[in-house]
Amino acid sequence: MPAKMTPAELMDFLDREFPQTSDMGLRVEQAGDGTARVRLPVSERNLRPGGTVSGPTLFWLADLTFYVAVLAEIGPVALAVTTNMSINFLRKPGLTDLIAEFRMLKLGRRLAVGDIAIYSEGNAEPVAHVTGTYSIPPER
Repeated sequence: MPAKMTPAELMDFLDREFPQTSDMGLRVEQAGDGTARVRLPVSERNLRPGGTVSGPTLFWLADLTFYVAVLAEIGPVALAVTTNMSINFLRKPGLTDLIAEFRMLKLGRRLAVGDIAIYSEGNAEPVAHVTGTYSIPPER
């Protein structure tokens, strides 16, 4: 049976394995049962010319949320990696926290497929929609 991880365990794992994320204010609010919710406070470092959140910030948040959701199901497998990801930018994000909500479409032994909707806090319409696939290493 796979080793599940709680949001607190996931945050500890990220702090240890990806220390570059520890000063960003990122929070895993919920993870498990094929879903995850991750919050990223928007700051000046996330902005692009024109005063909006940059595309790379949105993509990074989606990729990290997918990673968190997979690890919540399979345990601390650091070498699970993105094999494919596609993002649709739907509208200009507000200058407020970004909230990524993940939904697992399929979790197999070697691949995980899911999608993510990213919202600006306080707005019911998503600012981006992402689909992706993660590869799960055979030895875990």
